[in-house]
This record gives sequence, structure tokens and C-alpha cells, in this order.
Amino acid sequence: MNSAVIVVHQGIVKAATVGYNILKEGGSAVDAVEGAVVVLEDDAEFNAGHGSVLNENGEVEMDASIMNGKDLSAGAVSAVRCVANPIKLARLVMEKTHHCFLTDQGAAKFAADNGIPAIPGEQLVTERNKKRLEKEKHEKCAQKSDPQKSLGTVGAVAVDCRGNVAYATSTGGIVNKMPGRVGDTPCIGSGGYADNDIGAISTTGHGESILKVNLARLTLFHVEQGKTLEEAAEASLGYMKSKVKGVGGVIVVNKAGDWAVKWTSASMPWAAAKDGKLHSGIDLSDTSVTDLP
Repeated sequence: MNSAVIVVHQGIVKAATVGYNILKEGGSAVDAVEGAVVVLEDDAEFNAGHGSVLNENGEVEMDASIMNGKDLSAGAVSAVRCVANPIKLARLVMEKTHHCFLTDQGAAKFAADNGIPAIPGEQLVTERNKKRLEKEKHEKCAQKSDPQKSLGTVGAVAVDCRGNVAYATSTGGIVNKMPGRVGDTPCIGSGGYADNDIGAISTTGHGESILKVNLARLTLFHVEQGKTLEEAAEASLGYMKSKVKGVGGVIVVNKAGDWAVKWTSASMPWAAAKDGKLHSGIDLSDTSVTDLP
């Protein structure tokens, strides 16, 4: 592994370990997915929170959602700017309002009303993402830009000791996006879904493609029809690729503790913690299994 890949792998492993430890101590699936995603939002290696990519004005706008499979309660935010951890805000929407989804200024006011500190937008802008934006603008002018190119999304799924499942997904979106552009991540059924009777899923990839096929709910529909998690993920990702030429990836779990990881993009860093073992990988060919500390 090169150094950049090692750093990404370390971040994923840390997030999975944090989520697993929350579950081991009797925490809920919702606590675990939120905890794991906060780790990734705080890590500038990932396109969420502090590592979010920039829109065409050079600003950060973030989206996130979370869902509890026990009662289908859900919370989401989009186009939020000055918040370190959008997933925490999404959870507050789920637990403190009668709504599922708040956006932009309404989400900002709700954050302030609930004691979430506003941080200066510039604090979320990294030098690396400034360079990414410049490169993307240059490639767009030269018509070399790939609209499908994605720096990903962060997500987590979990099942707790009570058999409840949950998902959380968070992202900075796509480089050089129009201000106000919202992808799949905060949309329940596209960026993720959780229902104790079926399972929990979080998705990543080309947001517009994921939205068009409702990738998260589509995968769980296949599970309802009797497919294994692996078969369901393969079927839905295959459909997205053939129907709208979209690539992406999914992580999925059910209340029995079965899990699957699938992607059609070039690679997808992932980690799964179960029964004291940590499974992880980035490319199709490499999966490692180690003991959890």
C-alpha cells in the first residue's frame, strides 16, 4: 500500500473500531453508526465534514442522513455549511423534530438553536481540496472532466444486541458542483435505508445515478424478495450500471449480523467488525482479517 492508501485504511479501521466498541458496551445501532461517521467526518482524508470537497464557488456544502430501523425514524440535512459534523445534526433532526429533512438556512438555524457551534466555513476548506477544484475547473474547460468521478461518501451500518439496525451517510458532494446541488446522501432510500425486518444499507458513488434508481431501497427490495445480501447488492449495482451507466458501492447488514460489501467503482475502502474480528479492504483483490484490540 502507498502512504495515502495506508492513511485512508487507518481511518476506516478506526471508524469501524469506534462503532464496534460502542456496540460492545451496549450502545444502540444508531449510536454506533453516528460514532463511526463522526470519526470519518473529523478525518480530512475523507470527503465529508473536515475533508469535504468544494463547490464551484470554492465553498463547502455538506449533506448527511441517518435512520433507525426499529421504527423507521430518520433525519437528514443538506447544503449545510458551517457545521463540523453534519451527521450529528441529522440525528438531532430525527430525534428533536417532527420532520425528516432540513436544508441550508433552516438547518443552520436549527443547529444554532440546539447548541451546535457554528465554525467559520474556511475552517473546513483544505489546501488539497482547493487544488482539486482548480484541477476540475481546468479539466472542465478542456472538456476532460468525468461527471461520474466521485471522491466518495462516508457511511456506516450496524446491528446492535437488541437486533435493531441503523445506517448513517455523510458527504461533501462532488467537486465543482453548482451551489445548492444535493446528491443521494441525504435522501432516504437512495443514500441509505434501515428497517429491522430487512436490514440496513449505506451507499456511495455517483449521486445522480444513485438517486435515479433509489439504490439503497432497491437493494433491500431484492433482500425482501429472498436474495442474499451479496446477491441483492450485486443485482442493484448491476441495474444502476446497465440502466444509467452509474457506478457506486454499498455496505449492508441484517439483524442476524450477516453483512456484505460490494462496489462497481475502481475501489472502495471498507471495514467490518464482528465477533472480535476486523475485516477490511480497498481493492477487489485484497481483504485482510485481524483481531480487534
